Amino acid sequence: MNLIDQMHSTDTSLQGKHVLTWLEYDQSQISYLLARAQHIKENPYSQALQGKNLAMVFEKSSTRTRVSFEVGMVQMGGHALYLNTKDIQVGRGETIADTARVLSGYVDAIMYRTTSHDKLKELAAHASVPVINGLCDLYHPCQALADLFTILELKGRLAGVKVVYVGDGNNVAHSLMILAAMMGMEVVISTPSGYEPKASIVKEAKKLAEKYNGSVVIEQDPKKAVHDADVIYTDVWTSMGQEEEAQERMRSFDGYQVNTQLFMTAKNDVSFLHCLPAHRGEEVTGDIIDGPHSAVFQQAENRMHVQKAILQAAMGRG
Repeated sequence: MNLIDQMHSTDTSLQGKHVLTWLEYDQSQISYLLARAQHIKENPYSQALQGKNLAMVFEKSSTRTRVSFEVGMVQMGGHALYLNTKDIQVGRGETIADTARVLSGYVDAIMYRTTSHDKLKELAAHASVPVINGLCDLYHPCQALADLFTILELKGRLAGVKVVYVGDGNNVAHSLMILAAMMGMEVVISTPSGYEPKASIVKEAKKLAEKYNGSVVIEQDPKKAVHDADVIYTDVWTSMGQEEEAQERMRSFDGYQVNTQLFMTAKNDVSFLHCLPAHRGEEVTGDIIDGPHSAVFQQAENRMHVQKAILQAAMGRG
């Protein structure tokens, strides 16, 4: 597997472009970003973003998002500025539109980790620099790009690979579904009734699958879903902000745990992914996430490489 042959010195169509959902991108642009990520992983230190500044605005705390963006900027000769909304004026009533205009005068890009996709869209609408979605209630695009990059490393291809997501039809499932469909993969989402991915997003993903020769299937039975799977993916059953629902969710997701029994109908060389943090004994058992099929820490590291690729492309230094 070598994507570098597909990569030109730069892709000017990505300069200044926001990363909000991946629906605003096409297959060739994603292929370019994956190729750029591979090159960056093999050559991590550069001065590609020397003199460039990234504002990182956090409404929700994070380990991987903050560290990967901050360290990534430093490795490229740039600087990352951490801004918690409790410590800046947007947390005290200043409008998102004003915040976007102010930050655009100081920095070269903004990463926003927010509770609301509507807030993200408003920030992007008023910013004159690229805005990158670090996570919102509907999408997690940087995670999905890291997921596909990891699958590409593991399987040597994307087209035709069957990835099965078992669990909550949340922002991670949405972005994975969109991006995998765009790259011609077979996507199966298996969730309990009432926790399915958003119907409008499933519709968009199915359009992409039809265009790019992939498939998107919603299958409630996890045992049927994982039959002949190349990759099994899960996430926590209770995300940040849903703590009051924890007990109800534990009951609803009974039978959706990724364990040895569920793995039995997948392919022998099936790989396991999890965006982390993980709750061992809930959505996944320890022998799976810590076992030979797991690539979760490779996947976590790849967040930094793909985000560096996004930053380079968006700032025009790719």
